[in-house]
Amino acid sequence: MGAQNHGHDDHGHHDDPLAEYHVSYKGYIVGFLLAAILTIIPFWLVMAKVLPADMTKLIILVFAAVQIVVHMVYFLHMNGKVESGWSMLSLIFTVVFVAIILAGTVWVMYHMNINMMPVHDMNSMR
Repeated sequence: MGAQNHGHDDHGHHDDPLAEYHVSYKGYIVGFLLAAILTIIPFWLVMAKVLPADMTKLIILVFAAVQIVVHMVYFLHMNGKVESGWSMLSLIFTVVFVAIILAGTVWVMYHMNINMMPVHDMNSMR
């Protein structure tokens, strides 16, 4: 029985989803430096009170979103190459699902607040 009978003649070309994506020490250092910078700048904005509070909140939200992307790319290795894009597809599904749940919750709570009985009507019920 030879290697051809068992299908072992193609040792160099197997379908390893992580084979095409190589993780390096340099990638971790770049990710760490970006994460540190994206943390230090908002911290400085709050501590030094450089901008008005509303503008600072908006900038912090933007930096937080960018930092989430940095963590996903450099530490979780989420890109279109790994696992033939399935990890990215599952991330997109999760983000859409959570957005729908949050938007639906806010919408329901808003309409519950509007449709509640006013205070003056409750006094007449006593």
